[in-house]
Amino acid sequence: MLTELGDAAPLFLHGAWVTLLYTVLGALAALLVSFVFGLMALSGSMLVRGVSRTIVEFFRGTSLVIQLLWIFFVLPQLGLRFEPMAAATIAFGLNFGAYGSEIVRGAIASVPTPQWEATVALGLGRVQRMRRVILPQALPEMIPPFGNLWIQILKSSSLLYLIGITELTFEVKQLQFEIGSMAAFSIALVVYFLLAQALVAATRWVEVRTAARVGRGPKAVVVSAPGAVGTA
Repeated sequence: MLTELGDAAPLFLHGAWVTLLYTVLGALAALLVSFVFGLMALSGSMLVRGVSRTIVEFFRGTSLVIQLLWIFFVLPQLGLRFEPMAAATIAFGLNFGAYGSEIVRGAIASVPTPQWEATVALGLGRVQRMRRVILPQALPEMIPPFGNLWIQILKSSSLLYLIGITELTFEVKQLQFEIGSMAAFSIALVVYFLLAQALVAATRWVEVRTAARVGRGPKAVVVSAPGAVGTA
């Protein structure tokens, strides 16, 4: 049994690496889509808001599996062909970006009104007020829900075998006949859990960093004298 597990280890590692790679690519694509449609949803133009709402609701209201298969198998019939990596990245970006756009919209809308009024009083342009004042305050509110979204992308990467990508689930299904279903799927559970915990740790690190930039981090401890502790 140990010999079989040793022989299977490279395939597990390869599957885990591919899963992590597509998780990162999907997360980056979703982040881009989230900000594009999230900011469009806050536009003063009804047309722009309407376009954003239509696209977001379409991708939230249809199956990720069908979107993935449609992009990979149907679009080539219309003259637009994508490699598996591109198809997976686009599908994940559009589907999870649709959910992420609501995170962006809600976090920006939650910035207190006086902050918006202050940017107007300072004479900042629309881009400047968003980049220098509004977004830095909204980012700490976005990070935790984005962390949940990234974990969902990780778990959804198990669908990529449908378009021939040899990620972790694909490798496990091949190995279950060699090392047994119990060992194969148990190891897969552990690997997915460890990858998810790595994403959780990265999310918390980013959350602390973004919060500290706007003065929301934990108060620093200052020792003013032996035996006396205060906070800054």
